[in-house]
Amino acid sequence: DGNSGWRCPACQNASTQVPKTYTCFCGKVHNPEWNRNEIPHSCGELCGKKRQCLDCPHLCNILCHPGPCPSCPAFVTKTCECGQTSHSVRCGQSTKIHCSNVCGNTLNCGKHSCTQVCHAGKCSPCQLTVQQVCYCGSNFKEVLCGTKEEFSDGFGNFSCQNICGKKLNCGRHNCTQVCHPQPCQLCPRLPQVVYRCPCGQTPLSKLLELGCVERKICTDPIPSCGKTCGKPLSCGSYEFIHTCESLCHEGDCRPCSHTSNIYCRCGFKKKEVPCALLRNKAAITFMCDKRCNKKRSCGRHKCNEVCCVDTEHKCSLVCGRKLNCGLHRCEEPCHRGSCQTCWQTSFDELTCYCGESVIYPPVPCGTQPPECKKTCTRPHDCDHPVYHSCHSEEKCPPCTYLTQKWCMGKHELRSNIPCHLTDISCGLRCNQMLKCGMHKCKRICHKGECLIDEECKQPCIIPRLYCNHPCMAPCHPSSPCPTTSCCAKVDLQCECGRRKESMICSEASNTYQRIAAISIATKLTDLQLGDSVEISRLITKKEMKQARLQCDEECLALQRNRRLAEALEIDDNSDPFNIRSSGPKYSDLLKEDARKDLKFVSDIEKEMRMLVEAVNK
Repeated sequence: DGNSGWRCPACQNASTQVPKTYTCFCGKVHNPEWNRNEIPHSCGELCGKKRQCLDCPHLCNILCHPGPCPSCPAFVTKTCECGQTSHSVRCGQSTKIHCSNVCGNTLNCGKHSCTQVCHAGKCSPCQLTVQQVCYCGSNFKEVLCGTKEEFSDGFGNFSCQNICGKKLNCGRHNCTQVCHPQPCQLCPRLPQVVYRCPCGQTPLSKLLELGCVERKICTDPIPSCGKTCGKPLSCGSYEFIHTCESLCHEGDCRPCSHTSNIYCRCGFKKKEVPCALLRNKAAITFMCDKRCNKKRSCGRHKCNEVCCVDTEHKCSLVCGRKLNCGLHRCEEPCHRGSCQTCWQTSFDELTCYCGESVIYPPVPCGTQPPECKKTCTRPHDCDHPVYHSCHSEEKCPPCTYLTQKWCMGKHELRSNIPCHLTDISCGLRCNQMLKCGMHKCKRICHKGECLIDEECKQPCIIPRLYCNHPCMAPCHPSSPCPTTSCCAKVDLQCECGRRKESMICSEASNTYQRIAAISIATKLTDLQLGDSVEISRLITKKEMKQARLQCDEECLALQRNRRLAEALEIDDNSDPFNIRSSGPKYSDLLKEDARKDLKFVSDIEKEMRMLVEAVNK
């Protein structure tokens, strides 16, 4: 077909391309002719193809055939694995031949023979143990025979890393090198080896010219040049290297008298110590108190090691994060990325709540219960019909059956309310009487008590004693109203009714008291003349409530004009002198001229005023 290429109808072999040539099965004949006595698509001759067995030298000897060639039927002689015996077997047989003799082949050490029974593959390494000696002859160790030697000098096989200590060729000094293959070096103090003074600054030939004794043997002292030694010591720094300050001498230099800086192992802090202590560096190493702030390999925790020299900062804590099952925690060392899936497995059947759907074991940890199409059989809080399917959650979905329910304040019966809704608000004001017995709740329809652990704060509505306005102080059901100034707004007018003004009640009362005091003072004048005066109306509560504004000069002028109009029988609606108007009326032309040149108009007005005043005089 088109997806897998072309398939041969005879051998069923598939190829990626459609073949362009037609050959027989063995491939020797192109376009073979059909013969009813032969296999279709074959040439009728011997196959002659090489068999699939790699070590078979014989060609296929059956007629041209489809499919792979059969195994070779010829008999050949094959030796066993160790090569000691031979057997006659079929050439196509791929099994190995084993005899019952001991292998006997030489092992890797080249000294011993293999003791295993005839086997396939290479012989195992020699398992015998031999004792080896170090180059200096002071230490021994046991190793497997055939173990690779470092270097054999004919006496030893390895270095023990100790001082050699063998006698040198001079016969007087010992070798000071680390254990090494033979032979040892020449004595470093031989006269023919030493050419300079101990510090190396002056040749011995020059010292001989100055009178020094010529050395004959290695034990003779090496002449000193008398100069400062100057050999570099192991202390100091790269910038300033300490040198020996003693005079030219043999042997090791004396300890340095200076100081050097050493660093803690992380390199954060340094400390100054005498150079004499630096000979044993392991004893003077110290650690600083700096804690490492780098993240560990997990990326979650900090290293927090003191004087840390670690480069990888591997985290040794347990991961502990919850796995995908949600039940078990990761027990691997703390790591980056996601944790592996939980490998816990249950061998119990996992069913839905009603038991209709089942997942058979093994069940991987964290597997959810199977879905079930049956109606939920769990107990429900209501008796309405159930429409949801069986589920694994403990709590069922809320019931959406439409019912009638009262609101929380019992104001009205609401319709089309889902069954699962319990606290329903109608949106109206509560209006329930509070504990004070004076006010009603102003909250929107609510659940529970109107006031919880608090008192009513609404303004008191008890009328005041003098003005009958409400108290307006915060509700105080168990105490009398406080004595405070009334802040209610009142509309006042004068006796003639022209002046009108809004004032605070307490200020209006003070105004009335001031007017009453003026009236009493006026009447006291008559009282001094012996006349009787009626003041009861000025001090009664009723009159105090009827406070009025005092008429001004304009009010008096209007009263005089009114009386004059009544005497002259003039209509009250007419106003020829603009007395009742709020002010003078100006024409639009005059306003426009004043807007353009106010000074000119003002000067004309001033001149006319002066003219009128002069006429009135």
